[in-house]
Amino acid sequence: MADPAYRWVIVAAGGIMGCVAMGAMFSLPVLLTPMVEATAWSRTGISGAMTIGFLAMAATSMGWGALSDRFGARPVVMSGAALFAFSLWLAGRAPSLFLFQLFFGVMVGGAVAAFFAPMMATVTGWFTTQRSLAVSLVSAGMGLAPVTMSPLAAWLVGGHDWRDVFSILAVIVVLVTIPAAALLRRPPAVETAPGLANDAGPPAGMSVRDAVTSAPFLILVLTNFFCCATHSGPIFHTVSYAEICGISALAAVSIYSVEGIAGMAGRLGFGLMGDRFGAKHVLVAGLLAQAFGALGYYFARELGQFYAVAALFGFIYAGVMPLYAVLIRENFPMRIMGTVMGGTGMAGGLGMALGPVLGGWIFDATGSYGGLYITSFGLGLAAFLIAITFRPFPRPLGEDAPTTA
Repeated sequence: MADPAYRWVIVAAGGIMGCVAMGAMFSLPVLLTPMVEATAWSRTGISGAMTIGFLAMAATSMGWGALSDRFGARPVVMSGAALFAFSLWLAGRAPSLFLFQLFFGVMVGGAVAAFFAPMMATVTGWFTTQRSLAVSLVSAGMGLAPVTMSPLAAWLVGGHDWRDVFSILAVIVVLVTIPAAALLRRPPAVETAPGLANDAGPPAGMSVRDAVTSAPFLILVLTNFFCCATHSGPIFHTVSYAEICGISALAAVSIYSVEGIAGMAGRLGFGLMGDRFGAKHVLVAGLLAQAFGALGYYFARELGQFYAVAALFGFIYAGVMPLYAVLIRENFPMRIMGTVMGGTGMAGGLGMALGPVLGGWIFDATGSYGGLYITSFGLGLAAFLIAITFRPFPRPLGEDAPTTA
């Protein structure tokens, strides 16, 4: 039997990998303006690479998750980490916009998906209590990216060509994520009794087909799509928007950092609330608040205003994201957890893909980002209304409710 205390090592490894992986991918918004100036590639074209990346994440999420169900998270995440680093290096060497979109969009996006469904499935399998807190702590590692990796990218681009920055990020990915992935282990329940590893309502014999055609899964997929579509545009374009408002590049990046710091607090706060009040109730309330947080950027013009909105928006959108993994773990068998989480991750990737290209198109068409934030508000309301309809599977007679709710 594995040491139960080791579950916190899994959490720490997941948080570190999430920070580096998301930080490296989200270096693109920081590098956007220098790339436009150095290459004369269009802002929409470069932003489109991020959109392609999220589409690639969506297309590969279920595949990575299914592989982790079969082989465990360690070999899957290590393979993804190596491919991710190689893809970043290739992106920095791209001689044309088309090849940059191929290397950064298709390859980076497809590789980074290896960190998420396998990692979240593994973490939720290690926890029967404090599950919301555990996945929130892993997610909090991702929240460190704007505080660590984004300022690092901004500092690097001050003294290096943007191509060299991608090469440096690739080295960091190799040095950090591969050793961290080596720490991963299968959850004890999976090792000892794969056929019985289930504390959700449906029987452990539920097939993948039954799971992905069920109403709870489809509602979570739609909710996650609209939720991610709500915050992806503001996340990607707010640095550029702040610079257009006359704020310096370094100060604009600091807005992103404020959002990240607030996101760390949000992940912990929403995790604790999810354990106390139930993941669904906290998710629904958070989605409504997220819609109004996105709208807040429409009214921001000065640095202090950007900081205030970033703190609120970051706290909320980052806080709600880990709750999807908790709801999935409460409602589906552990033996197909990676596949199911990959399916919802696919929807999230599609939602994240919408924001960068939508914001770029709105800006090119109108000369302003105002329409982006109004659209994000509408998408956020849609996520809230869909989430209200979520109903968990009926729990077998006599079975206790999950400890997280």
